[in-house]
Amino acid sequence: MNRRRRRLSATPIVLLAAILLVTLAGLFGVPMEQAKAVNDTGPAVYVIPVKQTVESGLQSFLERALEEAEEARAEHVILVINTLGGKVVNAEQIGHFIRENKIPTTAFIEGKAVSAGTYIALNADNIVMQPGSTIGAAAVVDGSGTLVDNPKTVSFWTSEMSESAALQGRDKNIAAAMVDPNVTLELKDKIGRDKLKSEILTLTASEAEKVGYSEHTAESVDEVLKWLGLEGRTKIEVAPSLAENAARWLVNPVVMTVLLILGIAGIVIEMLVPGFGAPGIVGILSFGLYFFGHYVAGFAGMESVVLFIIGIALLIVEVFVPSFGILGILGSASLISGVVTAASDPMTAFISIVIALVAAIILIAIFVRMNKTRGIWNKFILRDKLTTEQGYLSADVKDSLLGLEGITITPLRPAGTILIGDNRIDVVTSGEFVDTNRTVKVVKAEGTWVVVKEIVK
Repeated sequence: MNRRRRRLSATPIVLLAAILLVTLAGLFGVPMEQAKAVNDTGPAVYVIPVKQTVESGLQSFLERALEEAEEARAEHVILVINTLGGKVVNAEQIGHFIRENKIPTTAFIEGKAVSAGTYIALNADNIVMQPGSTIGAAAVVDGSGTLVDNPKTVSFWTSEMSESAALQGRDKNIAAAMVDPNVTLELKDKIGRDKLKSEILTLTASEAEKVGYSEHTAESVDEVLKWLGLEGRTKIEVAPSLAENAARWLVNPVVMTVLLILGIAGIVIEMLVPGFGAPGIVGILSFGLYFFGHYVAGFAGMESVVLFIIGIALLIVEVFVPSFGILGILGSASLISGVVTAASDPMTAFISIVIALVAAIILIAIFVRMNKTRGIWNKFILRDKLTTEQGYLSADVKDSLLGLEGITITPLRPAGTILIGDNRIDVVTSGEFVDTNRTVKVVKAEGTWVVVKEIVK
């Protein structure tokens, strides 16, 4: 039995060790291979995909890839863009990182560079578009896809887009027309149509080239290299590592909330109903995946993990050492701080943990109700029963004794015990003493008091 428990308790450690190995492999495996390729062939062109949704995971990957290209002294970077957009805050940080990078950068749009994708492309030194691709439609929308008309938000994003375009020598008014539906623009002489009010400007590959939002049209990356005069250069295609792909999924707000629900519920259930093992494993693994994803994405540091561990420890101590709630409050604050500081967006993390706490409480209540005969609370519940068979009678039963006769089995001085039928009953007299084996009669029964009087024959 002890061996089984040791194996069970070691399982979370094994799982977390596996996560750590995946993290290390993801973080260090790919760069080492690419660095070797560069050393063997000299300066190269780095081809970096910018695909799917623009969010914190993509931001972390692009920052890692661009840093790697800079360390390898790459001659050029080509960003292959095909995205419908994503979060403004992540797009802004990606754009600034591209601008600050010292390596010449070309954005190759092979599908759609919509919304946040447009902003990323505008920060590159060159834009090359594939036939049939589009750029624009960069208006700010909320999570449901509804157009955001808040003047401050629209003004901010319009300024960001316009500034990025102007820095690369592009017409900032066109960038503004891609964001603000109230902007009007005369473009009929260039692309055959004007940008009217209430419209959001989107440009095709040929239209973008006509208005200076694309320098060239190419079918493939190889054609882009030829246009840049870099044909024959070693092409290093950077791909997200296994850990980075996992992190992009794990930092999703929905997945993040589910992990927090399972983590909180699992650990609390394991504390309340010890011996199951599975809830504790699920809880530890869920929290491990939460911090793993945010660590790989570049948001969580050791301070976040330390705060979280301190919070858990304080909450455990609170269960066994009453502190008038002080340890519980400190533990909760530390735990929440660890979770929030590990996330890219503190407000999103705070909302997630509030939702997780509510959902976890419901799960815990259901589990506890299903297993109410087990658990730590059994130590605080008196389960001994005062049954009639043991000689204990309720007040209602004692009222029914009035007028009955019994035999004293102990002296009544004036309290003692008598036997009525098979029941032992504690009684008192009115003050007189009565020896054993005497017949007495119940003359009064009030509450817990049963008063008897000896029957003299």
